[in-house]
Amino acid sequence: MTWAKELEELRQREALAEEMGGADKVARQHGRGKMDARARLVALCDEGSFREIGKIAGKGHYNENGDLTGVTPAPFLFGKATINGRPVVATADDFTIRGGAADAGISRKMVQAEMMAHELKLPIIRMIDGTGGGGSVKTLEQIGATYIPAVPGWGDVVENLDTVPVVALALGPTAGLGATRTVASHYSIMVRGLSQLFAAGPAVVDAMGAQYEQAKDHGQAKEELGGVDIHTRNGVVDDEVASEAEAFARARHFLSFMPEHVGQLARRSLCTDPVHRREERLLSLVPHDPRQVYSMRRCMEMVLDQGTVFEIGKNWGRAAITALARLDGWPVAVVASDPSYLGGSWEAKTSEKVERFVKLADQFRLPIVHLVDNPGFMIGREAEVAGTIRYGVQAMNAIYRASVPLASIVLRRAYGIAGSAMSNADRYQYRFCWPSGDWGSLPIAGGLEVAYKSELEASDDPAAELEAIKERLAKVTSPFRSAERFNVEDIIDPRDTRPLLCEFAELAWRRLQSEG
Repeated sequence: MTWAKELEELRQREALAEEMGGADKVARQHGRGKMDARARLVALCDEGSFREIGKIAGKGHYNENGDLTGVTPAPFLFGKATINGRPVVATADDFTIRGGAADAGISRKMVQAEMMAHELKLPIIRMIDGTGGGGSVKTLEQIGATYIPAVPGWGDVVENLDTVPVVALALGPTAGLGATRTVASHYSIMVRGLSQLFAAGPAVVDAMGAQYEQAKDHGQAKEELGGVDIHTRNGVVDDEVASEAEAFARARHFLSFMPEHVGQLARRSLCTDPVHRREERLLSLVPHDPRQVYSMRRCMEMVLDQGTVFEIGKNWGRAAITALARLDGWPVAVVASDPSYLGGSWEAKTSEKVERFVKLADQFRLPIVHLVDNPGFMIGREAEVAGTIRYGVQAMNAIYRASVPLASIVLRRAYGIAGSAMSNADRYQYRFCWPSGDWGSLPIAGGLEVAYKSELEASDDPAAELEAIKERLAKVTSPFRSAERFNVEDIIDPRDTRPLLCEFAELAWRRLQSEG
């Protein structure tokens, strides 16, 4: 006797699970320009690598004889897969079943996926499409009572943030728990035109008294409430992409820089970019006129391994660029001033962005490269109202708490407290300065008239006297005067930046490898 009958039932149940919400709802999903959950898992993971767990979980439907007539699958899929040849936990919400709502599913399935990640030390990728929360108001009538909210397994979500890389892709309207799961990640993405994120959707907000008078339809209301243009500019979500395929590619790229878990080191890749490449264009990158701006991204392209810069959070906290990249194949985290936005001054959002990124680098043991052109924290009433100094101090604290090696290159300005946050001054400072360096407790131009008020008032020609003072101070503020006193370690030819940073990366990784 064999178990052929039971295996036949298993295959039947598996086939029913693959139908998801049924042909009509799957077609509706595709008609919205969205891939279905199973197609997403195939597209994200290495070819043929996804092994589903709990495939036949769901709600069975039976006739009066107790025979199976159909199955409503759980609206959450997960399993073991590989990405870039390395093991991961891959998950996907199925919007074709009650809009991905958890009340149609089995909470233990989602909890097990999160547990699997930190207990087996595997990165987890969440593809989120729907509410994923407690269900609708109708659920309360079915239960016959209400309840104090609780999120099963949220402790495992927190544990994952402390132990493994977590990537979240918002691939549709995500509300409530779905939105929360998106934000509880190390790297998050929204797809323009497909993704919205909110604590509660427009219908709920309308019912609470906030109307969408400008919205022509429900789709526009969702965009106005929680679209890409809101959440990739306020820092709730890191990045936006134009398509699901691009979201999958960026998720894979992000994970290529990461170790599989805290305690393991990230991997070096093959580098074909010469270590001793010296870019002539660096000589003319920083203009002599301090009021002129230049492209820091061009600088990054010239000094880091070509084609490896992976910028994160481009649309928010824009006075600082944060990116993962490589030096001689070694992965590094890069913080770089952007003088084209607010002159590079750190306002509240920029400081928040730097803090989060530095913490990410320290947690996953990536050496930090800081390219500095910082005139200080943003000043003025608006900056004070935004709490800039508090966020700025938190960014500075993150840099001081980071225990990974850090190298700073001062391209131009380093003023005030924000300028001092280039590195931890209580540790060895692996630092190089360009001849264009300009630093101090505050910009000279901002205090001349006050500092030399009596001399200017006594002068027969105040304008000429002011120019004479500026000329004297220009000599005193020469970066070479600082180097004389060893207040800066080395002033370098800008063309030597890449070779010196590659040397830093080799020494930094030598130290990190010795820690294990």
